[in-house]
Amino acid sequence: MLALRGERLDKTYGAGDNRVVALSDVTLGVEAGEVAALLGPSGSGKSTLLTTLGLLQLPDRGSVWLAGREVVVGGRALADLSALRRSQIGFVFQKANLVPFLSALENVMVAFEINGQRGRVARRHALDLLGYLGLADRADHRPDELSGGQQQRVAIARALAMSPPLVLADEPTAALDGARSRDVMLLFRRIAHERGTAVVVVTHDHRVLDAFDTVHEMEDGVLAPPRAQGRPLTTPAHLPPP
Repeated sequence: MLALRGERLDKTYGAGDNRVVALSDVTLGVEAGEVAALLGPSGSGKSTLLTTLGLLQLPDRGSVWLAGREVVVGGRALADLSALRRSQIGFVFQKANLVPFLSALENVMVAFEINGQRGRVARRHALDLLGYLGLADRADHRPDELSGGQQQRVAIARALAMSPPLVLADEPTAALDGARSRDVMLLFRRIAHERGTAVVVVTHDHRVLDAFDTVHEMEDGVLAPPRAQGRPLTTPAHLPPP
């Protein structure tokens, strides 16, 4: 089943000599359980496509479906997009953006509390997620006591808080070295395959493309046909089974 589909998306910024075409007739579909890469040079439109699919901005033209439901048509919202973002989409950005004075556990609990789960329920679910991502022994550590890769895993746990069917990540490994970048990308693949989550990752890193099921390349706002990867999953050794 398609967890996400954007169809014939256009997005333009500016006018006249300053007009920039960020998206031009872009169509993209991602299945439940699929991990897809958006690859391309800076300014190619990758982040614009991600934020449009993530309902953070509206396209000038085109439609967006989540789990088979059309939520944007003709550049117009058909639903409460902020409510859909909270319940249906997890976001991971280049920087972990953790609250510095909260522990890893508390940073994840915040996501549950925003959605109405509090106290022991939020704590139990947050601990379960940190355990799933191999961070059970770091639950009480603040961000400055965690490595860059560990901080990003806390951010991923936060994105998974409400078990969203879709996770969107924008350059989540840009600040990490090669080994930690690979761990994070393989973690996204594991999440997609084991939890049935659709995952879309914007990346510049060609070294980790074998972690993806499909690779979509963009240039000048145009999306090329996807390349299927079909590589086997190798789970990082330090991550425990679910």
